[in-house]
Amino acid sequence: MRKSKKVVALLSSGLDSTVNVFEAIKHHHEVVLALTFNYGQRAAVKEIEHSAKIAKHLGIPHKVMDVTWFKDFNKSSLIVEDQAVPTGKDVEIDNLQKSGETAKSVWVPNRNGIFINIAAAYAEALGADAVIPGFNAEEAATFPDNSREFLEQATKSLWYSTANHVTVGCYTAHLNKPDIVRLGQGLKVPWELIWPCYFSGEKWCGECESCQRAKRAFASASINVGHLFKG
Repeated sequence: MRKSKKVVALLSSGLDSTVNVFEAIKHHHEVVLALTFNYGQRAAVKEIEHSAKIAKHLGIPHKVMDVTWFKDFNKSSLIVEDQAVPTGKDVEIDNLQKSGETAKSVWVPNRNGIFINIAAAYAEALGADAVIPGFNAEEAATFPDNSREFLEQATKSLWYSTANHVTVGCYTAHLNKPDIVRLGQGLKVPWELIWPCYFSGEKWCGECESCQRAKRAFASASINVGHLFKG
């Protein structure tokens, strides 16, 4: 990401997006807007609640975008109630083939592409020259819209569709989850503010793929967040 003074952040309150917002501020960028999307996902209530808390903690503007029309073209288990989200033993985060299968269940068509384009429009309108999503190398193996290649191509596209040539940059796209946790620890991220879970329960379920990756990452970094998980 080129050096910029104003950025728009995609903030879901998950591990990756939260660390990216903290890192942007560390680099003295002005986060002119943090965007949280309600696309009808099961965790929408908690993602919105926790994103608002993170934005308040950092003193940055926050907006929730209602894009629940995603349901019109979606069969993702994150959205469709009669589809089961893979949990527990159905998830094998170290098995690439199995992860590819579970990824198909939670895949949301063009989600990050749509989010980035909406954020880029706000960036141009607000005089910002970069959009910062939260991606990671670990999930890029099964979710191509988490990859550095996707970031590069998105930037190329926005060169034509934004008058000020908005770029897309991510501080964690080359990192696995444990390294992102370590980065966040150094940034003093209050872990109780994040919401990495696919569900909107009282605590992180600990069973969905996102929770399992988070659980392993925190354990690898020797950070005890057991009280944040259910059970």
